[in-house]
Amino acid sequence: MFIDFFVNLILIVFFAVSGIPTTINNNADIIALLPTDSEKIVAADKAAVLSEDGRYLLFNKKADEAQPIASITKLMTALVFLDTKPNWSATYQITAADNIEGGKLHLFSGDTLNLKDLFLTSLIASDNGATMALVHASGLSEEDFVSKMNEKAKALGLSQSFFAEPIGLSDKDVSTAREVALLAREALNDPDISNAVKMSEYRFQTLEGREKFIESTDYLLFDSATNEFSPLGGKTGYTDKAGYCFVGRFKGPNGEDLIAAVLNSPGKNDRFKESKTIINWVFDHYLKK
Repeated sequence: MFIDFFVNLILIVFFAVSGIPTTINNNADIIALLPTDSEKIVAADKAAVLSEDGRYLLFNKKADEAQPIASITKLMTALVFLDTKPNWSATYQITAADNIEGGKLHLFSGDTLNLKDLFLTSLIASDNGATMALVHASGLSEEDFVSKMNEKAKALGLSQSFFAEPIGLSDKDVSTAREVALLAREALNDPDISNAVKMSEYRFQTLEGREKFIESTDYLLFDSATNEFSPLGGKTGYTDKAGYCFVGRFKGPNGEDLIAAVLNSPGKNDRFKESKTIINWVFDHYLKK
């Protein structure tokens, strides 16, 4: 512990010389870089960029203030579903209980599909019905499933994160920008989730022969701009109270691995632009030093 503190202190001195205000957050055991003009850098209400190991908060705009996180909740749902050790070739038939309003629906009552296609529909398209179907396919009651989501949040040290339901429609599903980034780090380190969120589109057939086509809600996967970094997928979210949210992983030109989160961005496309903005800020003020 003393060695870690000493290393952090050395890094703080380094960043101070570089002109970047820095603090140690003892509760999170991380170094936080604090741009003095974060209000001008992004319009999103809250934002964070985390290092690959999760210990360095490289961009911080109200990163520890909790708010609703909308469909970013589905990352925790996916983690808990994977904990049930699903048989990907097993099948599930959509029922009326899976029909959840909100967003674009891709699956309808009577559709039968394997669990892998159900999982991909939930994450790629952020499909509410597919996500509820995942919960029902898990063998757990909705109440027990949500309880496991909160148990997992606690196990991951996400002390300001709470889940009332598995989809993200409830404003009681809350977290912070930093904890959303930590959740995404955990989720995107799982190959099943990582491979899913990297897909810009996906096609499959139900067992009844119905063709399904789904597109990602992560517009950065369609970004044709030239960047110093590559987007490696993430998760979107939106409700009136949460605003437009996004968390994603980015790979730098020298292998740097960063997680960026923006919460309550002013517009649907702004959340993606502002994610790129704070990643670029980190490259300009930290990784190029």
